[in-house]
Amino acid sequence: MEMNKTFVILETRNYFMATTHEHDERIAKMTFSSVYPHYVAKVESKGRTKHELHQVIKWLTGFDDKKLQELIDEKVNFETFFKRAKLNPNAHLITGVICGYRIEEIETPLTKHARYLDKLVDELAKGRKMEKILRQS
Repeated sequence: MEMNKTFVILETRNYFMATTHEHDERIAKMTFSSVYPHYVAKVESKGRTKHELHQVIKWLTGFDDKKLQELIDEKVNFETFFKRAKLNPNAHLITGVICGYRIEEIETPLTKHARYLDKLVDELAKGRKMEKILRQS
């Protein structure tokens, strides 16, 4: 019985890790253009389309295809990317675990916004219906 308690505690730590300053800085400095091809590859390998990916990004950030391409060409980092974004008012409805972090417990706004995007891309790749991904009724 003691072993099970230990396992649960270790498992809980994996999903409730606090981000570190270094982790937050790494995300802030990472360029969107370096991550974007991975998003495309992930969703396309699972049968989804680049158009659907753009729908998800537009829902979260307000960026249309033209603006998104400008940001990619400009090689903006995630800090600039999200400063320029108009975050969807329903973004707070994006919850759950992504990359070992429980989104709703992330305190740094930029890191939280980046994980929102990661979570939406993950849901798209997993075949979730677009209405659910975009937090529509």
